Amino acid sequence: MIVQRVILNSRPGKNGNPVAENFRMEEVYLPDNINEGQVQVRTLYLSVDPYMRCRMNEDTGTDYITPWQLSQVVDGGGVGIIEESKHTNLTKGDFVTSFYWPWQTKVILDGNSLEKVDPQLVDGHLSYFLGAIGMPGLTSLIGIQEKGHITAGSNKTMVVSGAAGACGSVAGQIGHFLGCSRVVGICGTHEKCILLTSELGFDAAINYKKDNVAEQLRESCPAGVDVYFDNVGGNISDTVISQMNENSHIILCGQISQYNKDVPYPPPLSPAIEAIQKERNITRERFLVLNYKDKFEPGILQLSQWFKEGNMIVTFIFSDNLLSLFPAAFQSMMTGGNIGKQIVCISEEISL
Repeated sequence: MIVQRVILNSRPGKNGNPVAENFRMEEVYLPDNINEGQVQVRTLYLSVDPYMRCRMNEDTGTDYITPWQLSQVVDGGGVGIIEESKHTNLTKGDFVTSFYWPWQTKVILDGNSLEKVDPQLVDGHLSYFLGAIGMPGLTSLIGIQEKGHITAGSNKTMVVSGAAGACGSVAGQIGHFLGCSRVVGICGTHEKCILLTSELGFDAAINYKKDNVAEQLRESCPAGVDVYFDNVGGNISDTVISQMNENSHIILCGQISQYNKDVPYPPPLSPAIEAIQKERNITRERFLVLNYKDKFEPGILQLSQWFKEGNMIVTFIFSDNLLSLFPAAFQSMMTGGNIGKQIVCISEEISL
């Protein structure tokens, strides 16, 4: 059987911007037989995420994700359906997911590397397991719970940067669910600002490309900022931190503005902003959701409940049915072209 896959063709360099030519498509033969413990799966959806930029480098700069290898298939979050199984706990027709799914139309995998998913949790929308009811949702929920220190009735103001992205769009909603009295989003277009305030429940939205962010923050957060869900880093984060209150908290989710630069993670703050952080006792601790695996199952159930009750709105953007669209989808995500979760649909939605 011939299948298509995406290969890492070249590296952009630590300080370079990714281009389509960094990837290439190729066709390979999939073996006819699978071994004991293996499954053959058809890929349905693949996830496009900011951390993938780090995997394009020879050194990811972290100890928990490995670099992609040149001339090898790239991987990331994926959802698929089992077509053949020689694994005791997985059968044909099961839906499964993995954080390390090869970007390939069909693939043979070790069944132990896969997690079975229940389509009823997402009302049949299997792609949601890569977004609001998957890793981005868990990152937002657990990040706010563990690092935001929000309690009901505490009258906290939370600011979310990258607020229209996969994590930000969920985090703003969760902030309200868990007790924030005010949630303000920062994003890059007028259309995204409208989405945040009209559909996702944000109390205000700031367009950092058009607005004076410092001035708008003062107007939108008259009592200062108590919790900052940071997806971007850089100048935007410096501006937010300068308006944070004493004993406030930064949830360090991502630093997408810094991923094309050769800097450590998390990137160090400028001396002036670091002084503010220390003077006001603002927490800014590295957050890695993989350290909280014991909270994944209850977290997914909570996210599913909010979704099924109609409280949580799921936002996403699709690239339909073409594996070759991955480079374009990746570039779009890295430059803020996505609203919500960026997903590539490889195979048609399964009817349930």
